[in-house]
Amino acid sequence: MSGRLFFIGLGLGLLCACASQPSGKQMEQLDERTGVTVAALPGPIEFVASKPTEIGKRASFAYLGPIEWNRMGDIQSGLWVHLAPGNNQQFADIRAIASVTLILDDGEIVLAPFDAPNLGRQPYSPVVSWGQTGYFKFSPDDLKRWAASAKPTLQFRGPDGSAIEFEPSHDSRATLTAYLQSRHITGD
Repeated sequence: MSGRLFFIGLGLGLLCACASQPSGKQMEQLDERTGVTVAALPGPIEFVASKPTEIGKRASFAYLGPIEWNRMGDIQSGLWVHLAPGNNQQFADIRAIASVTLILDDGEIVLAPFDAPNLGRQPYSPVVSWGQTGYFKFSPDDLKRWAASAKPTLQFRGPDGSAIEFEPSHDSRATLTAYLQSRHITGD
């Protein structure tokens, strides 16, 4: 009987330990093809075009997701960006230099494209097939700045060079802070 109680107590203890972990711990997966551990949010953060759309026209959306690739202790950070253009809205190639800018409370970050590790499965899925997707350099310090920003704005370059602004559809500070904690990236 005491052995049975021991295993029940052990099981409950393990369940409690798992429940007390930050939700960010569940965002990590091993890419079995490459051996790279990938950390990402359960889903990307949504931004919507600031300019109102005409009635009956689909709005443009953008999605951002932080990523951490860990290849046996060699850690690389980045940002996944997906642009889903609405009706009658065109954008320049988001992978072109200076095409995407994240404006935060303390300044802006001009996103620089880079080639992400080639994995068997990507950490985020494109929302629409006709959108543009790219990976950008994004340091842990950039991520901390974004998590602390009350009013982030995202800008994409239009085909004529104009800036098209996007705002987050909801406050993402808690989500980003949980992700930072799960990656052991602190403010100190």
